[in-house]
Amino acid sequence: MNDPHTDPESDPIIDAEAVSDDELVVEAEAVADDGIEELAVAEVVPQVVSPKAIKPLKPTEGPNLKTSRFDSVSSWLMALALFVGIFVTLLFVIWLTRNMKFASKPFPPIIEEAAGRGDNAEGFERDFEPPGAEEVEELTEPTLADTLEAVTDAVSSVAASLDTMNTNAPASTAGTGSGDSRPPGPEGEGEDIVPRFERWRLNFKAKDVSSYAKQLDFYKIELAAVGGGVQGVDIASNLSGGGKKRKVDTEDPAAKRLYFSWTDPSVNFAAWDEQLLKKAGVPLGGKRIRIQLIPENLENELAHIELAYATEKGHPSVTEIAQTVFESTGSGNSFKFEVIEQRYRKTK
Repeated sequence: MNDPHTDPESDPIIDAEAVSDDELVVEAEAVADDGIEELAVAEVVPQVVSPKAIKPLKPTEGPNLKTSRFDSVSSWLMALALFVGIFVTLLFVIWLTRNMKFASKPFPPIIEEAAGRGDNAEGFERDFEPPGAEEVEELTEPTLADTLEAVTDAVSSVAASLDTMNTNAPASTAGTGSGDSRPPGPEGEGEDIVPRFERWRLNFKAKDVSSYAKQLDFYKIELAAVGGGVQGVDIASNLSGGGKKRKVDTEDPAAKRLYFSWTDPSVNFAAWDEQLLKKAGVPLGGKRIRIQLIPENLENELAHIELAYATEKGHPSVTEIAQTVFESTGSGNSFKFEVIEQRYRKTK
């Protein structure tokens, strides 16, 4: 009789359970021998598992990786939200650049000291300087006896002559002075240049009064009315927004600026100036003169644009410029002045 522990044909009940790599723990259940229960535990036996013995999992046995309807809808909404966010950001940037006015760097002033004769008569000489202390005695009023003697000498002398002068001014025997050879303008000594108020000309291009008012506000040009028996200067600003009126004295710095007026009062722009002044509440009765007041920063900018254009054409000095024509160009809320024509003075 064979021992059940050693008999290979015995059929004990064995449960095998994998515990770790290459190891198999086998636990034998109780085996009855001669009425005595014995518990047999097999030793740990290393065992190599063949790859062929590993059965691959079927698709139905693994995790469900199929895209659900919730995932599809969520991804679509996220993509839509991202697109809308980028689109709105681009619209905001476009609005910001078109409507916000960024402060421009001020242009340094170009000082022009133009010579002018003021109220003096046109002529070919200059007024004498005030007399010195040594000349005062000669200018004192003579006595009565000296006056009678001088009159007698003048009556007895009938010879007279006219000085011949090298000038284009017409000669005249009327008056005793020779006039002032300086060009017209505020009285002063300076360079022989054509003043800006005579040299510059501003042109505008607009379809209606609204677009014209936008240009004036962009350049900070103010309209004003002077004269006509009305004291002071009435100034209108914020022309595209309904107009804002203020009144200043003629000696106020706000009124003592470079200004222009339309040479042809029948053009649409002159009529639009009158319309904008009336809209701002400026009285225009009594043949008041309508003018455009130019801010200092715009005047400096025009001076730089003019000089740069003249330098490019081979005329680096403002003394060579006879006339400069500017034109306002642009669209929307951005405008700029450009030189469209420039004439130069003849060299002497």
